Amino acid sequence: MDNEKKARRYERIIVQLSELLTKTNNPPSRMATIIAVLHNKMDNFSWTGYYHLIEGELLVGAYQGPLACQKLQNNKGVCWSSINKKETIVVENVHDFEGHIACDSRSNSEIVVPIRNKEGEILACLDIDSMELNNFNEVDAKYLEQIVKMIYL
Repeated sequence: MDNEKKARRYERIIVQLSELLTKTNNPPSRMATIIAVLHNKMDNFSWTGYYHLIEGELLVGAYQGPLACQKLQNNKGVCWSSINKKETIVVENVHDFEGHIACDSRSNSEIVVPIRNKEGEILACLDIDSMELNNFNEVDAKYLEQIVKMIYL
């Protein structure tokens, strides 16, 4: 999908989520709704979900797609890299990412966005995989960063 079409789709998703997320202030409910919309509206998202930072571990939360790793090895992989660097990470080819954790061997690209609460503390990360190489870029990063801010309004 070209960047212009991708941006327009994300903009429509944000409008849809703005309407849907008015129903509750419960972060887990908001997270589940965001995942369902993203996974079903975006092309080539093979796994869409969250890993929660709980007592120094990253544990799987709401997700859609194939079976997930329940707990990620500490300080290894794209999710931990995003948490530790406190920034979004786009990986064009996961096979070139040192320490990549392959929960699904069919995954070829990935984006991870840290999720902060109202106080700015990182509590989790949004993790999205694709079976396509180079599926994610700066357009995804921009819009997904906006979307995760909707969790803790």
